[in-house]
Amino acid sequence: MIDSIHPTAIIDDGAQIGRGTRVWHWVHICGGAKIGCDCSFGQNVFVGNDVVIGDNVKVQNNVSVYDSVRIESDVFCGPSMVFTNVYNPRSAVERKNEYRITTVKKGATLGANCTIICGVEIGEYAFVAAGAVINRDVKPHALMVGVPAKQIGWMSCYGEQLDLPLSGNAKATCAKTGKHYVLEDSFCHIE
Repeated sequence: MIDSIHPTAIIDDGAQIGRGTRVWHWVHICGGAKIGCDCSFGQNVFVGNDVVIGDNVKVQNNVSVYDSVRIESDVFCGPSMVFTNVYNPRSAVERKNEYRITTVKKGATLGANCTIICGVEIGEYAFVAAGAVINRDVKPHALMVGVPAKQIGWMSCYGEQLDLPLSGNAKATCAKTGKHYVLEDSFCHIE
């Protein structure tokens, strides 16, 4: 059962929403959406029909989660960040059969006002900085900034920048949790 739904929210028949989820002012969730438990949808959020969202996902104010977006558990979608689902839209050209699937893996953070161009995969615990534009796949734990976004570092599961080079082989420890991370062949993971 949904924890709370603001009276201004519209939840279409058929939407699957998990226990403990909170839906705030002027949210619209379409009937085909599948949403996990303990999520939060801030003011003025839209969730399309062909959308799957895991558990404990935070979608902040003014975010539209369009068809063909897949968001795994523990993802943070910052205020006014943007998903797309058509790569080359034109008002006069129908392209609904060309939607590209966008996947956001477990624990990723998508900062305020960032833009995710459709068809990419954002790796587990990746961190996309505010205002960045993602136009290609993002490695797990990668810290991405800029327009277009480029990787400038690595992030722990806790959200702390790790003291690791961008490539090669190295080890680092999260300053907040003490967990150890390994960089092997330019991919970061927990030891």
